[in-house]
Amino acid sequence: MKYDIIVLGSGPGGYVTAIRASQLGFKTAIVEKENLGGVCLNWGCIPTKALLKSAQVFEYLKHADDYGLSVKDYDKDFDAVVKRSRNVADGMSKGVQFLMKKNKIDVIEGYGKLKAGKKIDVDGKEYSAENIIIATGARSRELPSLPQDGKKVIGYREAMTLKNQPKKMIVVGSGAIGVEFAYFYNSMGTDVTIVEYLPNVVPVEDEDVSKQLERSFKKSGIKIMTSSEVTKVDTSGKGVKATVKTKKGEETLEADIILSAVGIKSNIENIGLEDVGIVVDKDKILVNDFYQTNIPGYYAIGDVTPGQALAHVASAEGILCVEKLAGQHVEALDYGNIPGCTYCSPEIASVGLTEKQAKDKGLDIKVGKFPFSASGKASAAGTKDGFVKVIFDAKYGEWLGCHMIGAGVTDMIAEAVLGRKLETTGHEVLKAVHPHPTMSEAVMEAVADAYGEVIHL
Repeated sequence: MKYDIIVLGSGPGGYVTAIRASQLGFKTAIVEKENLGGVCLNWGCIPTKALLKSAQVFEYLKHADDYGLSVKDYDKDFDAVVKRSRNVADGMSKGVQFLMKKNKIDVIEGYGKLKAGKKIDVDGKEYSAENIIIATGARSRELPSLPQDGKKVIGYREAMTLKNQPKKMIVVGSGAIGVEFAYFYNSMGTDVTIVEYLPNVVPVEDEDVSKQLERSFKKSGIKIMTSSEVTKVDTSGKGVKATVKTKKGEETLEADIILSAVGIKSNIENIGLEDVGIVVDKDKILVNDFYQTNIPGYYAIGDVTPGQALAHVASAEGILCVEKLAGQHVEALDYGNIPGCTYCSPEIASVGLTEKQAKDKGLDIKVGKFPFSASGKASAAGTKDGFVKVIFDAKYGEWLGCHMIGAGVTDMIAEAVLGRKLETTGHEVLKAVHPHPTMSEAVMEAVADAYGEVIHL
């Protein structure tokens, strides 16, 4: 069968691309080897948030006294927590099935492999299209010193569906995946140690955010080893032994399980790239500003391309790609204005330059910071950890960066993204009345601090 567009992969890049293509009048099909929604809906963004919500509710029960409440008998049911998470994921995947039907998109189940001449082979059956969009996503990256066996050394998939809760866990890597699982398992009562190769946890974040998260985590009982590296793992005994190289020398850590959370690896193998002649560099498919590969008629979006490996980036790329194919006037995506969110507790959200990046660029900057300890809403909620930090260009007033850590900040960062997109200045943010009492007014207060006008500090 011949289509206008075939999308290979149905994650948040693929299925969103297919829907937009159909809306624009293209006859569209999508190829998926497992479940609609890809890793994000089934094994990533969504089920992890369900686990983290259970952890948050459990934390509330533990601290009921702080709110003047007495809760006598409560406990966790680890199996039920995992089951709820899977049910949430299943519901979201069914939602994507509904969207495919609603938008008249053909779902081709099976393993898709690209062929020359704008064709895809799916388990022996051939399909052709005017345009093929590769959206095959990524998987857990494995280190040579940390091979995953799925039992004692696991990736994020196994971490979501463990049959038994481990008493002790080592988390290797402190990016978003690492710190989210560290928070979840620690809240559930597991003894957690994070091992991070770089000097700071969540190393892509502003240094002040990294330091705050380390303080908050240590306060909740998570052990943290930075500038440290797991060099060897022994799984021969009952549990697992990890040899960790630190600045002070070698240490041996013992645990039931090691979670390897050292990043992701693009799914570009065995999908026919070589057969078609599509150029790849350092694990990524090379594309132009509108996601065309070096071979006409073949496009790529999401984690397989050089941009940030985030669900919302993949969706935005796919929409731009098909709108360009439809002949619309579209602007290239601004990768400097992509928000990043981490859903541990406290949450982290950021966009734009860190203070160090701004200084390294030689920019004259104004920096403002407002701690949630001075926020009425945060005090009432009992969530005073964290702050909002803003960075402005001193000369032109450009909003260079915004960095948040605290309760619910992932729902607040869009203000900074939109403000930066509309080229808002600090003074305009100050004159936009923010509601009181809210966590979001901390953005206005941080901007006021940058300009020497802060009221509540």
